[in-house]
Amino acid sequence: MGDVWIALGLTLFAGSATGIGSIIAFTAKRTDYRFLSVSTGFSAGVMLYVSFVEIFYKGIDALNTTYGEYWGPWVNAASFFGGIVLIGAVDAVIPSRENPHDAPSESETAPLHEPHAGPPGPGCPPLRTPHGEHHKGLMRMGLFTALAIAIHNFPEGLATFLAALHDPSLGGAVAVAVALHNIP
Repeated sequence: MGDVWIALGLTLFAGSATGIGSIIAFTAKRTDYRFLSVSTGFSAGVMLYVSFVEIFYKGIDALNTTYGEYWGPWVNAASFFGGIVLIGAVDAVIPSRENPHDAPSESETAPLHEPHAGPPGPGCPPLRTPHGEHHKGLMRMGLFTALAIAIHNFPEGLATFLAALHDPSLGGAVAVAVALHNIP
């Protein structure tokens, strides 16, 4: 039972790092794009390292015990590439308006750099809308953002929890990596 509490504690630690990133975003006077790009790159690098150096090989070991020496690596590789296909399918299904792939134009990012800039560009809603419409749009965007963060954090929490149950030192490494990833 003690291992469950350790795993839960490590998972809560990793997940709460999202709040640290939110506090930084809300208290910052202005957006430092250089810091944001460096921290996002660092975050991606940490997750790639943990995924390919820690979790991938632990997965092979675990699957070898279940499926044998021959099929274990094949199931691991199939799961890896199956995840890529699943993400590609989800990306293809979500409309591009909700999931843009192109870098935003200068006019779309102008409000981020200049507080008195005009509307973000063609196809975007005006800054002033009739009563209620702006509120509905913000609520919809907020709900989708919360849903996206929950969907993003669930597998991270699951991986942290299961890694900590299997091996607390591995769980600690995964928790620190996820926490570093969640702050930006």
